[in-house]
Amino acid sequence: MMRDLKIPAQRHPEKARRQDNPQPKKPDWIRVKAPSGKGYETTRDIMRDNGLVTVCEEAGCPNVGECWSQGHATMMIMGEVCTRACTFCNIATGKPPEDLDAFEPGRVAHAVEKLGLNHVVITSVDRDDITDGGADHFAQTIRAVRHRSPDTTIEILTPDFIKCDPSVLETVVEARPDVFNHNLETVPGLYPEVRPGARYFHSLRLLQRVKELDPMMFTKSGIMVGLGEDRQSVMQVMEDMRAADIDFLTIGQYLQPTPKHHAVDRFVHPDEFAAYEKAAYGKGFLMVSATPLTRSSYHAGDDFARMRSARQAKMA
Repeated sequence: MMRDLKIPAQRHPEKARRQDNPQPKKPDWIRVKAPSGKGYETTRDIMRDNGLVTVCEEAGCPNVGECWSQGHATMMIMGEVCTRACTFCNIATGKPPEDLDAFEPGRVAHAVEKLGLNHVVITSVDRDDITDGGADHFAQTIRAVRHRSPDTTIEILTPDFIKCDPSVLETVVEARPDVFNHNLETVPGLYPEVRPGARYFHSLRLLQRVKELDPMMFTKSGIMVGLGEDRQSVMQVMEDMRAADIDFLTIGQYLQPTPKHHAVDRFVHPDEFAAYEKAAYGKGFLMVSATPLTRSSYHAGDDFARMRSARQAKMA
């Protein structure tokens, strides 16, 4: 029987028996408009016509209306079913029903060209069922986009490749994305509950190795707040990231997708986000985005340009 990923119990079978967590009312500062408009529809149609999946829809991003209306979308490659079961995430989980699609890199490249993107973000589900975790598929997608749109800057948001030979990271880095992003997601003390299939120091080391392989490649990582962390643990994550020479930090508010997902501990006030941003710049990040609605790919193109300028100013 085929799963219907629109039904929550089939989308997240591992969460079906979890107790419901109440979903608190959102404060005014994180209300967003429902997606609509011509630009939104054009982007949606290009994605549908090319048979592409976006993390914007699959993860229920609150910024989808704004981004799609401007022709920006984050491509999600390697299918729509993830082999991990993070308690915060709304992407469908389980054993992916299909092998990797050899034609997908070409379709992504075609969509990037059609949208006329200056900057594209490419992410994926985790594919622990594949020997290299999809590293070569990432590399092929980067090369296909470069071929069709040589002036487009490319940002990737990768899995942690935790079950793979360490050499697979070289495959991705050698394809030369402009930004290598991998999210730590939360503070280390919350990993067993929030990100049980991952390891904090493995993810941190992955980003450090990217810099060792290519010191000029921009690296980026992000966390959510409102999961139960405290300020001290967030500050420690910043220190750990800077020790790994990460250039760009994102911090956003966790929003609970369904009652079966991890509970929202609290809604962090915009003033706290501003304080985190100030502290992060003080620790040496080239670029920081810390607001309630910040997500990895939100305003990624503009932020990339600012980060590149910051590096040039620093080197000068």
